[in-house]
Amino acid sequence: MGFVVGIDVSTTATKAVLVDGSGAVVGSGTAEYGVDMPRPLWSEQDPESWWSAAQAAIRSLLASTGTGGDQIEAVGLTGQMHGAVLLDGADRVVRPAILWNDQRTAAECDEIRRAVGPERLIAITGNDAIAGLTAPKLLWVRGHEAATWATVRHVLLPKDYLRLRLTGDHAIDKADGAGTLLFDLASRTWSDEVLAALDLDPSLFPPTFEGPEVTGTITAPAADATGLRAGTPVIAGGGDQAANAVGVGVVDVGTVALSLGTSGVIFAPTEGPIHDAAGRVHAFCHALPGRWHLMSVMLSAAGSLRWLRDTIAPDAEFGDLAASASGVRAAEDGLFFLPYLSGERSPHPDPLARGAFVGLTLQHDRRHMTRAVLEGVAFGLRDGLDLMLAAGMPAPVEIRASGGGLASGVWRQILADVLDAELVAPSTTEGAAFGAAVLAAVGAGWFTDVPSATSALVHRQSVASPGPNRSRMAEAHAAYRALYPALAPIFHRA
Repeated sequence: MGFVVGIDVSTTATKAVLVDGSGAVVGSGTAEYGVDMPRPLWSEQDPESWWSAAQAAIRSLLASTGTGGDQIEAVGLTGQMHGAVLLDGADRVVRPAILWNDQRTAAECDEIRRAVGPERLIAITGNDAIAGLTAPKLLWVRGHEAATWATVRHVLLPKDYLRLRLTGDHAIDKADGAGTLLFDLASRTWSDEVLAALDLDPSLFPPTFEGPEVTGTITAPAADATGLRAGTPVIAGGGDQAANAVGVGVVDVGTVALSLGTSGVIFAPTEGPIHDAAGRVHAFCHALPGRWHLMSVMLSAAGSLRWLRDTIAPDAEFGDLAASASGVRAAEDGLFFLPYLSGERSPHPDPLARGAFVGLTLQHDRRHMTRAVLEGVAFGLRDGLDLMLAAGMPAPVEIRASGGGLASGVWRQILADVLDAELVAPSTTEGAAFGAAVLAAVGAGWFTDVPSATSALVHRQSVASPGPNRSRMAEAHAAYRALYPALAPIFHRA
């Protein structure tokens, strides 16, 4: 075996990782870029920045590891989901890409619900219309930039624009495609019914592929630009959450992934296309054939701890701040924190939700507030998990956990107690990029399927198990769940 490369087109940087036949990450290269926010609630990027960054990241990777392009057997792609990349008939970008965290499309979400029917929309796509998804962005451009929309001939997602530059092919994987709100979840491809209801031409959208399938090969110009070998297979890959799940070995039903970064995500594979009837958690295709997944998304997870640090303890290290909470008993004195600092998606799809401390007294200090933040995030994640369980997923025995928030031993224990499951960490911290490399290994023929690949390449270690506080935390969570309904009328008055 030679090597495979996984490339992650994230919101802030493009990363390329080199993985060998044992699953070891031999090296990586990264190139950063910014996000444009030309108006309040808007978030955009120039797709050319992804291509420039990918060239730099791949060349850095090859140079730093002394690897030749002819040693790379396949390339897998992943990246930020839901972005709208609009191209004309000559594959030229006609406007900046509108990103996943753009919030301009509330009216278009209402338009989609009216056109398809709210219950029918969820039944087909597995999801409600929310501003972050791709479909409302397309309707916004059509309604507000008619001259630009008239030139659009192709719609891609961010990593698939990189695919186009590498291979010359228009293609999308089924996991990322399901995040557009234009997929028929059960049939794993574009929904004729939704496209017709929204008056979107099916020719705008590329062919769809399963995550480990080959979608094209590196062209000669792309080889000159990156140092890769012309003819190297490029694998479909997956959106960043599906690829991250592959990277931590969460491909079989019964396993669950927890990602604790700025946002918090709980991800669970399913054998069929199940969904929450109210669309409060996402239901997408997984990055391997015959698998779907449920996903709950909390917008301010570790971001809540960052806010606390920046606001009341700007000179403190995150590790020290979190460790200070170890001296506070679990669910101390009825102090709660609602982590809705950026609004919320799961379990409350409410952009007007707000953060709050409830139960403060003169006896509470920074340690208690920190503990309340750590617990509040865990309770919010548990809310999402409970919705997924109610939708039909089995209860997890083991949760594969990743993300910067897991560096805190105190937080790991709180999460294990609240989620009532053992937390297991993967041996690599490369996340989605590593998952893209695993998919590439299958596409290169190293393994017959994705479960075989994860069994061989993903290594793990236990980091926390439920302890004696789990019953106390369950009682506190029951009280926490009453707070949002009580405070929502006040949030909505602002």
